[in-house]
Amino acid sequence: MTEPRSANVIGLGLIGGSIAAALGARGWSVAGVDDDGATAEAAVDRGVIQSVGLDPDAMITFVAVPVTRGQDAVRRALAETTGIVTDVGSVKGPLCAAIDDPRFVGGHPMAGSERDGLDGADPNLFEGAIWVLTPDDDADDLVFSRLTAIVSELGAEILAIAPDRHDEVVAVISHVPHLTAASLMGLAADRSIEHAALLRLAAGGFRDMTRVASGRPDIWLDICEENRSAIVGSLTRLIDELAEVRAEIDHGRRDKLRERLDRARDARANLPSRVVHPESLAEVRIPIPDRAGAAAEVFVLAADLSVNIANFEVVHVAERNLGVVVVLVDQAHADVFRGGLLARGFRPSVQALT
Repeated sequence: MTEPRSANVIGLGLIGGSIAAALGARGWSVAGVDDDGATAEAAVDRGVIQSVGLDPDAMITFVAVPVTRGQDAVRRALAETTGIVTDVGSVKGPLCAAIDDPRFVGGHPMAGSERDGLDGADPNLFEGAIWVLTPDDDADDLVFSRLTAIVSELGAEILAIAPDRHDEVVAVISHVPHLTAASLMGLAADRSIEHAALLRLAAGGFRDMTRVASGRPDIWLDICEENRSAIVGSLTRLIDELAEVRAEIDHGRRDKLRERLDRARDARANLPSRVVHPESLAEVRIPIPDRAGAAAEVFVLAADLSVNIANFEVVHVAERNLGVVVVLVDQAHADVFRGGLLARGFRPSVQALT
C-alpha cells in the first residue's frame, strides 16, 4: 500500500480550508495551522485537516494568510519544511520580489464564495477556476511542473504570468471592480435614505454588479496597501473613462456613446473560454532547453498569446537525459503557439489528437 501524499496549509480560512478539503478528498494527508487555535481544532473535528501543525516532510505547503503577512508565513514554511511552497494571495509583486528560493512559486486561485472562513470551505471550489502561478525567470522546472500537477488535480486551469504583470491585471479585473462595487453600494445607500424603496428595487444587474462588495473589509484594506500603485493607476484610467462617458451623455453624443457600448459588448462576447471538446485539441511536445525557468516560460508564453493550456506535464526521456514539456492546446491556436515557441528558441512538435 502506498503512503498517502502529504501537504501543509498555513491559514484555514475560506481558501486555505478549501485547499485542505480538496486535497483530503483526493487522498492526501493534510496538516494545518491557523492563528486562531480554535479554527485549527475545528478543522480537525470536521475532517478538513488530519492534524494540527506542519509536517516537515510534506510534498507541498500552501500559504493562505492575508497578503500583508505573506512574506513571514512563506519564510516560515521554507524554514520548517523541505517541499514546495506556494501561496494564494491576490498581490504577487512584493512577495515574489522578497522571496528568493527555488522551492517557492507564487500563486493566486481566482475563486471565492459569499461564505466566509472555514465555514465556507468547499472541496469543489477550484473546479473550473483559473489558478494563476507567478514563477520568476529562474524558476526550477521540476518544482514548477510538480506544482502545476497538484493544482491541476484540484480541478483548476493554470495561467502563468510575471508577478508584476499579475498585479496590474488583477487590479483591473478584481481590485478596482470591488472598489467600484463598494462605491455604487455607498451611492445607493445614501440615496435610499431619501427614497426608502430604492434598495428594494436594486435587483438584477445592480445586485450582480455589487455582489463583491460583500467581501470582508479588512482583506481589502490589506490588498489596497500591497497593490497600491497598480490600483491607483487603474482607478485613474477608470475615472478618465467615466469622465468621457459623462461628457458623451451630457453633450448628447449618441454616436460616440453607441460606439463605446458596442465595443464593450463585443469585448465581453469575446472573452476566452475553456477548451471543452477533446477532439479539438493538439498535443505540443517541447524539449526543455538547458536554461533555468524554461518550463514556466512555456506557460507565460501561452498567457501572452491567449492560448489556453488544457493539460500539462513534464516527461523524462531517459536515453537522452532530457525533459520534455507536453501540453494540450486548442488546434485553432496550435500554429500561433508553435510560432511563439520557435521565436523563443524552443523546438516544438505538434500533433492533433484526432
